[in-house]
Parts: sequence; C-alpha cells; structure tokens
Amino acid sequence: MLRSHIYLFLFSVIFFLHLSPNQAQNKENVGKQMVISSELTEEQKIEKLILYVEKTEAKFVRNGTEYSGVEAAKHLRMKREKAGKKISTAKQFIDFLASKSSMSGEPYLMKFKNGSSLPVRDILYHQLKKMESAGSVN
Repeated sequence: MLRSHIYLFLFSVIFFLHLSPNQAQNKENVGKQMVISSELTEEQKIEKLILYVEKTEAKFVRNGTEYSGVEAAKHLRMKREKAGKKISTAKQFIDFLASKSSMSGEPYLMKFKNGSSLPVRDILYHQLKKMESAGSVN
C-alpha cells in the first residue's frame, strides 16, 4: 500500500513538471478558483457582523437605552434565531433585524466615546462591504 502511494506521488510530480506553460497557467487558475470558493458564506457574514457589534467599544442604542456590544450581540442573535430561514443573507439580516426595533420602528444607533452616533445599518453595511471586497475568511 505504501508503495502505491509513493508511485502516485512520483507520478504527480513528474506530470506537473511536464506541463506546458499554458497548462501550468490553467493549473494556477484552478488554485484561484479554490480560493474564491472559500469566500464567506452568508451565515459567516452574519456572524462576523454580530461579532463586530459584540466587540465594539461603542454603545448600542436601542429604543433610547444604551447597551454594551455584548448585550447588543445577544439581542441580535435572539432576533436572528427567531427569524429562522426567513433571513438568508447578510443584507437581509442588516435590513430586517439589525437596523431598527421591530417593536417601535426606531433605528438602532451606535454611540461612540466622542459622543457622536451613527445608524447601525450604515455601520454594518460598511463592514459588509469591507468583508466582501477583501474576500476574507478571517
């Protein structure tokens, strides 16, 4: 059995060394396609957005009350769980769950140490754009 693995390895090395430049280029393209397929899933994007909220030092303002990032993330996860399969993309998550109160309709805000506030929707869309442009799986 070990002998067959050695033969297979040697065959693979010899085959790769004998590729023409065009074939080698195609081999590189296959590698690039593999990287593309490892981009974030929608579920991973949603979780990264929630983690962003969880780790922020800004206060999360919901219905006039300030919450920590940890408390806000817990709330967003609860809303996500209740929504179930109705929400399947990161954009839907932002638009329907993470942007405003479903009870009052008031937009969620992030209040920063310097006193300024921004809509959570804008912040999360900015984070999503960064994720998608980086193609990162970090």
